Amino acid sequence: MDKSPNILWLTEIRNTDIPSVGGKGASLGEMTHVGLPVPQAFVVTAQAFRRFLQLTKMEEPIFSILEKLDVDDNDALNATSDKVKAMVSTAKMPAKIKNEILDSYKKMGNETVVAVRSSATAEDLPDASFAGQQDTYLNILGEKDLLEAVQNCWASLYTARAIYYRSKNGFDDRSVNIAVVVQQLVFSEKAGVMFSSHPVSGAKTVMIEASWGLGEAIVSGTVSPDNYVYDRKGRKIVQKTIATKSVEIIPDGKKGTKVSEVPKDRQDAQVLSEKDILRLAEFAIKSEEHYKSAQDMEWGMVGDTIYILQSRPITTIQKNNSKTKAPASAASGTIILQGYGASPGVASGKVIIVNDVKDTSRVQEGDVMVATMTNPDMVPAMKKVVGIITDEGGMTCHAAIVSRELGTPAVVGTKQATSLLKEGQIVTIDGEKGLIYDGKLAVTEECGASPKGPAIVASPIITATSVKVNVSMPEAAARAAATGADGVGLLRIEHLIIGMNKTPSWYIKHNKQEQFITELMDGIRTVLDAFRGKSVWVRTLDSPTDEFLNMEGGEDEPHEHNPMLGFRGIRRDLRQKEQLRMQAECFRRLWEAGYHNLGIMFPLVQHPREFLSAKEAFRGWGIDVENMDLGIMVEIPASAIIIDEFIKAGIDFCSFGTNDLVQYTLAVDRNNGLIGEMYEPEHPAVMRLIANCVAQCREAGVECSICGQAGSDPKFVKWLVNQGISSVSANIDAIQKIRETVAKTEKQILLNAALKKN
Repeated sequence: MDKSPNILWLTEIRNTDIPSVGGKGASLGEMTHVGLPVPQAFVVTAQAFRRFLQLTKMEEPIFSILEKLDVDDNDALNATSDKVKAMVSTAKMPAKIKNEILDSYKKMGNETVVAVRSSATAEDLPDASFAGQQDTYLNILGEKDLLEAVQNCWASLYTARAIYYRSKNGFDDRSVNIAVVVQQLVFSEKAGVMFSSHPVSGAKTVMIEASWGLGEAIVSGTVSPDNYVYDRKGRKIVQKTIATKSVEIIPDGKKGTKVSEVPKDRQDAQVLSEKDILRLAEFAIKSEEHYKSAQDMEWGMVGDTIYILQSRPITTIQKNNSKTKAPASAASGTIILQGYGASPGVASGKVIIVNDVKDTSRVQEGDVMVATMTNPDMVPAMKKVVGIITDEGGMTCHAAIVSRELGTPAVVGTKQATSLLKEGQIVTIDGEKGLIYDGKLAVTEECGASPKGPAIVASPIITATSVKVNVSMPEAAARAAATGADGVGLLRIEHLIIGMNKTPSWYIKHNKQEQFITELMDGIRTVLDAFRGKSVWVRTLDSPTDEFLNMEGGEDEPHEHNPMLGFRGIRRDLRQKEQLRMQAECFRRLWEAGYHNLGIMFPLVQHPREFLSAKEAFRGWGIDVENMDLGIMVEIPASAIIIDEFIKAGIDFCSFGTNDLVQYTLAVDRNNGLIGEMYEPEHPAVMRLIANCVAQCREAGVECSICGQAGSDPKFVKWLVNQGISSVSANIDAIQKIRETVAKTEKQILLNAALKKN
């Protein structure tokens, strides 16, 4: 049995601790570290749960029962679930674990009311974020009820829905553990959920849903909430939909919660003020910027104080599915019902009204499920249907989240679907517009096809300044190439290596270098193939050491106080030459295979001697360094200040990594809530560094580019073009607007020159 702790406090937890505290616990710890307003909490770790199974001698009996189970046999599934849950919930908790939980609770204060939330180690991962897999217990007070809630959370790892989900998604029951978050309960007067970006299109709009009382009312679909939309680009509220909120969920005495009627004067009142919406939107944006991915967040408010209760990645953006067809003509059918378009696509089928989980046995492939609201027990049936309609709920309710995950069209919050629609009735559902049509409509295979003749294709925008694209994963290569970008200004290989789930040092230690080289080659080749004839700049490995800690081989990683300023980038590769050699061998083979559009970019370079050392190492390993483009990232003030020395050293190009350059220049951690507002890309010192670097590169004929976040900001790009930058590299979704910005700026420069001449 390992020596991992049974208890961890949020202040001790980071997002790399998922194996110990699960997705929910890791997220709360990370948010605490960032400075978001998270209520105090401790986590009963996954290791504590595993010790509980081992010390009670239940581990092998439970797994033996589950291994023999046919999860498609509904009766057997439920019977097995009941048996295993009873084993876990009634076993005597070992004294050591029990005492550590109670000691931690005493530190919070014996009269502290808590929420006890499950946090499975396979929950809230980018590819495994189905809502509600395990249980949560709210309004828990006292030692006896706390211990009971913790044990019930452990038992919920074996609900029928959780067992079914793991089986169908390839998770081995033996490898999945569960942690339990014990968190001070926020007695929210208003609460809800928000998306930092649109959960389907990925558009930069914050979507906030709000209701009275605890947020469970929205997540469970008990109420249809207010809906507010904040445009991040225009920095303004662009839409408000005020719903009738007839009930709220509030704490019930000293244990649990209850549904209570909302007083008449508040039922149709707007929950959030404009100030509240703006403050919440800023928290959403901050979380997305920290995690570098769109976030699904839960929040609560007491008076004017906002608490962030959860943040997890949105996994449903830009999913394609064969079910997502478009109506041939909206006018060809009668609209009989309308609600929120929660999951896009169009489908027709027979209505099956589901009042509770027992009714799901009647659901067949191709049906349209109609319910007041879905719950996690209905997920197996939800996988069969072509469409889902609910009376209650909003964009963040269970039905909406699961439907988007499945790629199934869904309309929620219709208010009267279960009473208006009839069992067996044929309907067509449009999950984008939120419409229900009577009967089966004809559909077209392609959305947006014009019935009035051939499509008019706009002429491509030609710019003198190259507009390139940033790519992180080979899977995005085709989409990146489809933007018409002039090349790849940054191909990060960190995701490729992290996806191998083994550190480079593991491959070296186990003499598996060839496997590493081959896998890395395959990923890079995919991008090179998508951009044949256009340059692709591949950045050598730049992962901070903490990103490797939980991979195989991570036990050999150094533990650093500040990994972002530590052993990473070229400084690490030059000390661990075999790690650099494996990358170089991959590049050599690709070059010799004819991929002469390949360029290599060294990160975190602070002195020309580092560039020259890497170049000579490459030469020694057989790379044609005289013909292959070799460049550097300019992300340290030192490299910007002495760019002339790098030019003399023979760099072929350089590219600004503005995220780091701004932080290092201003001594500001942009993820630190205390000083985050001081992160200023347009600070005069940063602008002067960049302008000087661009000017010297231009004079020397060295290509100068940008691949940091500022390269996707039209305002900043306009300034860069006026400075004479050679190229810019933007995120995939920003290419069109950046190309338009570049073209317009170049024309303005020509116009100004002509006017001045005349």
